[in-house]
Formats: sequence, C-alpha cells, structure tokens
Amino acid sequence: MNRPTAYVGIHADVYGGMTDIGRMIRDAWVFGILPETETCEGWELPKFDTLYGQVHAAWDPYGHMVSQLPADLRARHERIYDTAVKRARELGWSPDLDDDEDE
Repeated sequence: MNRPTAYVGIHADVYGGMTDIGRMIRDAWVFGILPETETCEGWELPKFDTLYGQVHAAWDPYGHMVSQLPADLRARHERIYDTAVKRARELGWSPDLDDDEDE
C-alpha cells in the first residue's frame, strides 16, 4: 500500500485538521510562524519536522500552556481554536473521538 508523502492541507484533513499536524499548523498561526492563509497543502511530510521545532520553541517561554500566553496571543489562540472546533463539530467530530481508550 502506498502511503501519501504530501499533506492534504488542514482544511481537507480529518475533521478539518483535528489531528496532530492540524494542531501544529494552528499553533504556527497563533505564533505568526505561518500566515493563517497557509494550509500546508502539498507539503512533504518531513517538512513538518522543521515546523514542529519552531512551534515547540515558540511555546517554550509559556510553558506550553495557553493560560501563560500574553493577552494578544491568548486571544488569537482562542479565535483560531474556537473556529476550528466549531468547524470540526459541523463535520461530526467529538472530543471523545480523541480518547485512546480500548473498549
């Protein structure tokens, strides 16, 4: 089976990007690493390793906690994530889908 080597883009990703890559892209938007118009469609998957490092470094001063973000970044985070959650729910996503519990 052939595995895809290029990313489909955040809007075409599962539930509008409710994946690890989608969260990384949204965090990159929050910190201004990527413009909010960048969906990463067509990116080769190894390129995300670089983005991960940039996003991780951007979170470091805030202990990787939204509550520690300055007001402007916290407001941007809230806007971006509220929009993403609303869209994901419209597509049938539920936070319970992220549980790794085996039943």
